[in-house]
Amino acid sequence: MPPRTPPPTRLFVAPWRWLAALVLGAWLTGCASLPSEVDRPVSSALADPTETRIGRAVQARALQAETHNDSGFALVNSAELAFTSRMALINAAQKTLDIQYYAIHADETTLRMFDALRAAAARGVRIRILLDDFNTAGKNAQVLKLAFERNIELRLFNPLPGGRGSLFFRILGALKDMDRLQRRMHNKIFVADNAVAITGGRNLGETYFGQGESTNFIDADVLAAGRIVRELSRSFDLYWNNPLAYPVQSLMTAAQLEAMKPPPAAAAAVAAPVNGETSAAAGANATGGAPAKPAKSAVRKVTALDGSVSVAEPLPDSTNLALLEWTWAPSTLLVDKASKIAADADDVQASQDTTVDGLLQLMAEAKSDLLIVSPYFVPGRRMMDQLAAIRQKGVRIRVLTNSLASNDAPAAHVGYARYRKELLGLGIELYEMRAEQEGTLSGFSSLGSTGSAGGSRASLHAKIVVLDDSLLVIGSMNLDLRSQLQNSEVALVIRSRKLSADTTRLIEPALARGAYKVELQDGQLVWRAPEGSELKDSRTEPDASLGLKLMLTLIGPLAPDEML
Repeated sequence: MPPRTPPPTRLFVAPWRWLAALVLGAWLTGCASLPSEVDRPVSSALADPTETRIGRAVQARALQAETHNDSGFALVNSAELAFTSRMALINAAQKTLDIQYYAIHADETTLRMFDALRAAAARGVRIRILLDDFNTAGKNAQVLKLAFERNIELRLFNPLPGGRGSLFFRILGALKDMDRLQRRMHNKIFVADNAVAITGGRNLGETYFGQGESTNFIDADVLAAGRIVRELSRSFDLYWNNPLAYPVQSLMTAAQLEAMKPPPAAAAAVAAPVNGETSAAAGANATGGAPAKPAKSAVRKVTALDGSVSVAEPLPDSTNLALLEWTWAPSTLLVDKASKIAADADDVQASQDTTVDGLLQLMAEAKSDLLIVSPYFVPGRRMMDQLAAIRQKGVRIRVLTNSLASNDAPAAHVGYARYRKELLGLGIELYEMRAEQEGTLSGFSSLGSTGSAGGSRASLHAKIVVLDDSLLVIGSMNLDLRSQLQNSEVALVIRSRKLSADTTRLIEPALARGAYKVELQDGQLVWRAPEGSELKDSRTEPDASLGLKLMLTLIGPLAPDEML
């Protein structure tokens, strides 16, 4: 599976290709439009979670914990646990599953997940899937076949007009309406029976679950139970019933999706077939009769962030969530309103705070320590001023972000690089994730993590802030202007010294052994090699190709922060 396709404005295309794209895009846009009359039946989350086994188990666990806090949390610190937690929620659900994502890729790991979703639907579980429309082209369009399954509804948020044959031509067709193209639903929520949920940085796909062949993302989620889950569900309902959410059936037919199916020789894996056929039936599935490629089964070596090597088995399908260590703590939800994505969103911005605004307000309250993990870190002028004010109070600030070599959206590195010397001048400690040349990364530490397997490159994708060792924020947001101004985001704010300490312990090995520390020496940048590695210090972007360095030089002075 190739790395995640970045948002459209993070693509770097030669100027002549942009000119051709603009001409062709203007023509294509004139040929396509969205339907004006759309039937969107209103629905809402399960009213009483205690009608279900999961809900009653959560209630019993809260009583057993003898706590006054009404929400429980468990860190998801490995790719394996991220997959098995979601599978466990699917298998345990009795009434409802509500799933909201920026991207769902059609590959082997999601094929297994779709099999479980169809089994849940067959036993009467109502499934609602809300998916941003940007990544639903090419092979990934086959995910939309789930919309035609019994008991499964699938809606696309802020859809783009035009065909879905390839992502490139979808972007071309939408260039005339750049505002719509830019504003994406980036939320990531997975809720079972309105009782237990999982949220964080991951989309759904093999690169997010440590099974990618070339690239794997280092990410983090949190499982939540109790009252905070009902808040997540209310957020889901607001997006689901919004006029920007289009049922798949209003945009295309099952026959059209079938006609787009990749040929057997080209399709590694695709989404569920229509009319309830299972991928296991006679070994034939939506690849057009070819046997489904089994989930990766080879045992492989995995290199963790601290340099240790472990053996990675294929991902299992389930885990016992009751065996996880749950922490009951005060919490709140930061979530953008769906109106942030609307056509008049610029007017709305002036009247409401965003998720990133709320996060920045929390960060301003730091008294001693601020640990930031953001794969795309493009602070902009206003955020730089806020960081400077925090440093003036004597607060230690550490930032872990991607290096140019590890960044799956290298254009975003341009926006970060222009602030790098100023950040260091403020006394902010900068760490840049190194891209592994052999093996992959299993997570933020090797402890208890099977993690990434089979790839040769790792890319940071987690979004975490730890404040004063007592407040943990984990969600879908990056600390960049795209998350602040254009995308919708969601995050959990958890006040817990234990969860904060646990998270810090996961991240600090990455700072010491999995990242270059960037310093200023005589006014010039120096990248200090990670502890215990055989790497050497560098005075230029480490491990990055000449082409990436040239891109940084050419577009660095030109591209505005909000476009990166």
